[in-house]
Amino acid sequence: MLQAGQMGEAPAALCCPESGDERKLEEKSDINVASFVGIQQVSESTDEDNLRSYVSAFIEKEVGSDIKSLKKLDKLIEQMTESKMQLEEQVLTISSEIPKRIQSALKNAEESKQFLNQYLEQETHLFRSINSHLLTAQPWMDDLGAMINQIEKIERHLAYLKWISQVEELSDNIQQYLMTNNVPEAASTLMTMTELDIKLRESSCTHLLGFVRATVKFWHKILKDKLTSDFEEILAQLHWPFIAPPQSQTVGFSRPASAPEMYSNLETLFCQLLKLQTSDELLTEPKQLPEKYSLPASPSIILPIQIMLTPLQKRFRYHFRGNRQTNVISKPEWYLAQVLMWIGNHTQFLDEKIQPILDKAGSTVNARLEFSRGLMMLVLEKLAFDIPCLLYDDSLFCHLVDEVLLFERELHSVHGYPGTFASCMHILSEETCFQRWLTVERKFALQKMDSMLSSEAAWVSQYKDITDVDEMKVPDCAETFMTLLLVITDRYKNLPTASRKLQFLELQKDLVDDFRIRLTQVMKEETRASLGFRYCAILNAVNYISTVLADWADNVFFLQLQQAALEVLAENNTLSKLQLGQLASMESSVFDDMINLLERLKHDMLTRQVDHVFREVKDTAKLYKKERWLSLPSQSEQAVMSLSSSACPFLLTLRDRLLQLEQQLCFTLFKTFWQMLVEKLDVYIYQEIILANHFNEGGAAQLQFDMTRNLFPLFSHYCKRPENYFKHVKEACIVLTLNIGSALLLKDVLQSASGQPPATAALNEVGIYKLAQQDVEILLNLRTHWPNTGKQ
Repeated sequence: MLQAGQMGEAPAALCCPESGDERKLEEKSDINVASFVGIQQVSESTDEDNLRSYVSAFIEKEVGSDIKSLKKLDKLIEQMTESKMQLEEQVLTISSEIPKRIQSALKNAEESKQFLNQYLEQETHLFRSINSHLLTAQPWMDDLGAMINQIEKIERHLAYLKWISQVEELSDNIQQYLMTNNVPEAASTLMTMTELDIKLRESSCTHLLGFVRATVKFWHKILKDKLTSDFEEILAQLHWPFIAPPQSQTVGFSRPASAPEMYSNLETLFCQLLKLQTSDELLTEPKQLPEKYSLPASPSIILPIQIMLTPLQKRFRYHFRGNRQTNVISKPEWYLAQVLMWIGNHTQFLDEKIQPILDKAGSTVNARLEFSRGLMMLVLEKLAFDIPCLLYDDSLFCHLVDEVLLFERELHSVHGYPGTFASCMHILSEETCFQRWLTVERKFALQKMDSMLSSEAAWVSQYKDITDVDEMKVPDCAETFMTLLLVITDRYKNLPTASRKLQFLELQKDLVDDFRIRLTQVMKEETRASLGFRYCAILNAVNYISTVLADWADNVFFLQLQQAALEVLAENNTLSKLQLGQLASMESSVFDDMINLLERLKHDMLTRQVDHVFREVKDTAKLYKKERWLSLPSQSEQAVMSLSSSACPFLLTLRDRLLQLEQQLCFTLFKTFWQMLVEKLDVYIYQEIILANHFNEGGAAQLQFDMTRNLFPLFSHYCKRPENYFKHVKEACIVLTLNIGSALLLKDVLQSASGQPPATAALNEVGIYKLAQQDVEILLNLRTHWPNTGKQ
């Protein structure tokens, strides 16, 4: 930046675009001019007026109006001169260096251009040479390509022959092993051949594939037949299958000494059959139910367990297929119980004898579960066959569902059958069957609701004589209904898919709404007797159902359903972002709609009861309202204060109703009831009795006595400080009974400090927190016992 000391020379040189220095730079080089102009751009863009203003401001700052400051001029001129010289040196340096750099850059560009031309000439020459070479080599390439194709074809033929040779070699080995009765090695060799078959699965050599598959199938059948025969013989010696219960089993042996040998043979044959598992899966098409049942994917049952299941499968089909007397469509419990009994009978043997063999062989299969899975397929096939025959017979279908659910419960809880395996619930989840199940469930639930509501004991609590148990005073119909919902939950909670569970949840919500409507209808019939026993029982029922649903909302099962519902709604875009956010954050629950409706009904019923009692109290308080508060004797004129005779009717009515409803309503409802009633009473007494009258000293004392010693204690059984619920009445009594001096002082403070903090502090000091300043002034004006000072 320029210094003010150079205002006679430098400003003119730097600001004028026609200065002599710049013209010389333009003649030397356009680039130099551009650089110089760039460096001095700010100074050149400043007009003369601005420069003068800047210089004036600078001199004013450095010198000012003080004459003594003129001593600084010499020093400022030296600084300006030095700055000028530095700037001139910088300009000369830049002007001399830039042309040299430009010349160097131009020289480098010329050299690069020459090199580039050389490379282009070389590329053209090389391109012509390559094209000439390719034309010359093309016949050789054609001949070489034909020879390579022949070689590749021969190699494929050789590979094909090698595969055939390898398969034939393995086949010869199996034959030799079988001739020498070396079955284990034969089974191992068959495993190797099966692995070759699997490797060739993606090959397009259909004949080779057919040859390998036929060879595997040939030896697999021979080995399987031989091992199956020997294995069945061993099982027969062990008296397999075990038809009798475990307690009466003689898993046995005709001679105890032969047991170790038999179990050794059992283990050997079991392991050899395991080696055939891969080839068996390759050759055997698994038997599956139709896709409509949506059974989970599962591997084939291992071959030795299949053989162990064969006699039981024969028994099952013999007894529960065809025209046998044991095959009764109305008795599903027969075959379900039979399967459970077979699982129980064989559990010990499978755990103690078969599982160690599997563990030793390195298999991850659980013998007991594999056995159960095999028997389960029999049950699923039977259900899939029987259900269409009884789908439209409500009684038979409902019985079948009940028995299946009992079977499932025992299968999972007693025998540890995993929920991820195929189960009867998959059959019941098939669309036609499931919709029928929902319909029947709804029908019988509605019938049960009709029955419970029409019962003579519908509105009586089962535990009315047991105080500890009967805290909620739940009528029998409400408890039976919630038990019904709980049973429905237990029935569908093991369904395999969330979508099916959500459909049952909707059924439960519909039933709750239906029951609420029924309760509302009965309640309307009892409206005239809103304090009666049945009305209170309905209110207790509504409260109980709402409370239980709120508890269920925090249950893990229903939280999982809420998450599933959230995912469905998000996919369908049927909810707003706010609603989705509330569901995701668990701020709401699956029962919120039902709970809100029940809470609204509960509030309406409680309000009706409160209004009824309040009307009765108002009617009996008419005399008390007209009490002669202006002419009552003062407390000093009475030996003992006593309750106003006009207050007795309304206090007795209030006491009787409180006792009645305390006995008929549960604790939480009664607490809400008396708090709602107190709120109305507080306002009524304050507005209709206190503000409507004037009080002398005796009247104010009597009012305070009636309230604090008679009305408030009625509620002392329900809370520790009942006066805190009568804030208007309590504080009004304080104002009316203040001694003369305190009342006058308070009145002066309120008049002189209207709306100011001192007024609030004065009110708080005497115990006034609820009433506003204007209310207190009105109450003070209701007092008639003022001294004759001219102030009122």
